[in-house]
Amino acid sequence: MNTIAKYTRTTYEINKSTFITTLKPVQNVNEAKAFFEEIKKEFSDATHNITVYIIGKTGEAGHYSDDGEPSGTAGLPVLEVFRKNDITNFACVVTRYFGGIKLGAGGLVRAYSSCASLALKENIIVPIVEFTTIQLSFDYSYLDIIENRLKEYEIINRSFTNNVTMDVKIPNNLIQQVISLLINLTNNLIQIKILSDNND
Repeated sequence: MNTIAKYTRTTYEINKSTFITTLKPVQNVNEAKAFFEEIKKEFSDATHNITVYIIGKTGEAGHYSDDGEPSGTAGLPVLEVFRKNDITNFACVVTRYFGGIKLGAGGLVRAYSSCASLALKENIIVPIVEFTTIQLSFDYSYLDIIENRLKEYEIINRSFTNNVTMDVKIPNNLIQQVISLLINLTNNLIQIKILSDNND
């Protein structure tokens, strides 16, 4: 899955209707709802403020609203653009100021889909990296070399007793590679314990 990196606002015009798409990264439903209220207040004079969010590691929580547009012509097309791009943890409001020319159902679907695509194009799509914490226990003689090799990872705890104990967050896709590296560096004189994943 992917997410977006920043808050963006884009504008799209067709047949005198103006569509303003505001997109924001969020971590939960409450954040999304607060964002919706903020944008609806800002554009309280708009004809429509359609809302969409997808939240969760696998995009399990999804919502869309057509806000008075014909059913299935506004929120759902926006949601589908994000689903096709495997985007999660975002909230989106597409604000429409009606320009007097009806677009028809097909025209609305195309317009709202275009708004979502443009908003994504203007944002930065980043992969969601899942992490696991591993605990290492090793002799002091290996401290410098291990710290040097693990400098690109987050060391979240260190303790110094008879041995050095260190908790390190490692991306899930690199766990086996890092464990093999540590075993080779220490000639298998290291204890490695997987503590937990850090993705909830």
